[in-house]
Amino acid sequence: MLGGLLTLTALAMADALFNRKRGSLRNLVFVLIAGASCVVMTGLPEVLWPGLPQWLLQLLKGSLGPLAGAMALNYLGIWLGGSREDRTVYRITTWGAGVLFLASLALAAMVARASPEEFQQLLLVTAVVNMAAAVLGLVATLRAATLGDPLARWMVLACVLLAALVGGLYLRGLNVPGFGLGTWIFTATITVVYFLACSVLVFVRNRQQRQLTRLSRLQVGADPATGLPTGSLLLSEVEHAFWRTARLHGSCTVVCLHLRNLYELGQAAGHGVEHQILAAMAARIRRAAGFRCVVGLYHPRCFVVVISTDSRHEFVNETIARLRATVGRPLMVVGRDQSRHDYTPQLGMGIVTLEQPGDAVPLDMLNEAERLSLGSDGGNVTSPPSVRPSQDAIDTAW
Repeated sequence: MLGGLLTLTALAMADALFNRKRGSLRNLVFVLIAGASCVVMTGLPEVLWPGLPQWLLQLLKGSLGPLAGAMALNYLGIWLGGSREDRTVYRITTWGAGVLFLASLALAAMVARASPEEFQQLLLVTAVVNMAAAVLGLVATLRAATLGDPLARWMVLACVLLAALVGGLYLRGLNVPGFGLGTWIFTATITVVYFLACSVLVFVRNRQQRQLTRLSRLQVGADPATGLPTGSLLLSEVEHAFWRTARLHGSCTVVCLHLRNLYELGQAAGHGVEHQILAAMAARIRRAAGFRCVVGLYHPRCFVVVISTDSRHEFVNETIARLRATVGRPLMVVGRDQSRHDYTPQLGMGIVTLEQPGDAVPLDMLNEAERLSLGSDGGNVTSPPSVRPSQDAIDTAW
């Protein structure tokens, strides 16, 4: 059990150091304090260090459990959304955590000076306090799950495991007769499973919160449906790509993908379905273009990809081939009343290759590539004088 808890502590520490968020730090503190209270109740510290003072062991066994319960209940309320989600759950967790914290202080003051006979009675009180923490957590998570929190359903199971491990650990600490090795193996197993479940649920909720924070702080100039740069931000990134490529004495290829039937499903699937299409198309284009290329949204029907290269024009051809093969595949969208509709993108492609990108005006190049994409009708188009024509760049329809 100690090995499993140390592993989870290391993972929680790595998550806290990597993300540097309060949620990750709370998870680390919880695993440290609650894990320490579990290890102390097993009797392992006095076996490893026989010289530990008796009063210190009694203090740890009598106070760490309620302190961990108070912390767990307080963090559970934060994890469930606090008062902004449900005031009843907030009161259960906040007031319950406050009472448990006061109980841990009172027990710490009493068990430090108690005799061995008195300590056994106080340890029984500690077990009742910890079980109360598990019950309060179970009530709070059940209510949150009933109100529709999908992760709270799994936290209900974690609270059941908490109640079981509290019972097993205090049976061990109180030396209750009639329980043997099988009970301790079961207790150790569910203890590790409980901490693992809590860590996973905290990680998932923290990731959801980070995603919401990222979306709420969407970069000015980015399209809300796709997250791609648009408007002046897109022009700035294209200009920077031209400047960077010119310094490397390379060439730039501007690709415009015009989505002709974006609003085709508006009547059948309902208005707003185009946001799903744009998000899916943006993901496909980004996957096909990779992260070296500038990918943006010129306007809702026109995606832009700027490919920079030095002397390897094969990279441009390979990227355009991936775009042709990937972006035009059919996809499924969800309309009103959860109805599903098949959608096949109808795309026109315009390609402009610049041998000297440092002299090019981004807006002019985007307009030219868009004009070529609008004119792609299954034949060929003529490249303007400022660009280098090639067979791969001239063929603009599929």
